[in-house]
Amino acid sequence: MRIDLHTHSTASDGTDTPAELVRNAAAAGLDVVALTDHDTVGGHDEAAKELHDLGSPLTLVTGAELSCKVDGISMHMLAYLFDPAEPELFRERELVRDDRVPRARAMVGKLQELGVPVTWERVAAIAGDGSVGRPHIATALVDLGVVDSVSDAFTERWLANDGRAYVEKHEFDPFDAVRLVKAAGGVTVFAHPGAHKRGETVPESVIAALAAAGLDGIEVDHMDHDEATRARLRGFAAETGLLATGSSDYHGSRKTCRLGEWVTDPEVYREIARRATGALPISAV
Repeated sequence: MRIDLHTHSTASDGTDTPAELVRNAAAAGLDVVALTDHDTVGGHDEAAKELHDLGSPLTLVTGAELSCKVDGISMHMLAYLFDPAEPELFRERELVRDDRVPRARAMVGKLQELGVPVTWERVAAIAGDGSVGRPHIATALVDLGVVDSVSDAFTERWLANDGRAYVEKHEFDPFDAVRLVKAAGGVTVFAHPGAHKRGETVPESVIAALAAAGLDGIEVDHMDHDEATRARLRGFAAETGLLATGSSDYHGSRKTCRLGEWVTDPEVYREIARRATGALPISAV
């Protein structure tokens, strides 16, 4: 089985529509794909409809990537198979989403102050109906020739967490995220915990505390982790009893990673599905 548990669509900052993502996942030979857009479940219905229309043996795992912050450090929490209608988790997701537009506008304003001729209208057009975020601003910078790639915009010079144009946003406390997702019947996995090039990372002592609070796993195999980091995280997961996953973090053409570039062990996937009570994986056959 080939299982990719971290992808994005146009419902947030990917370039594939949810339907295109499902078709591309099937074409890539995946057996299971998780749709985990940032702080939204807006793409789930379209993805599920396409799966049924396609009649593919592909299985769809519904989820989201929740924006979190602990001790001033931003982090992302993958949440799988939760009940999207659970009121408390829904309210908190809406708070995060509602802050995205004013935050993105403020970042555009900072860039303009730095002499970059970027406009809010262009960023909004790039985002379309998705949850606007830094990747859309980064794409605008690429279009203007300010940087060569989206990843090049995530530096201290521009949009990194300590960058000149960075603006903070409302984010989950990760301990609250674990609690809320669990209460909604879901499963939580800390996304790319060793991605140092994105900025400061969460100490292992905090990850261990999250594990004690109910965190289910950590994403080990990821494009932003080198071999040494993957080995260290795999050992840490074994020591703390956390599940170790692997995922592409696919964003369509916005990033260079391919669907299925990193995958999750089938036994780990089955354990995630076993623990979830909020929703079931979706299959058309």
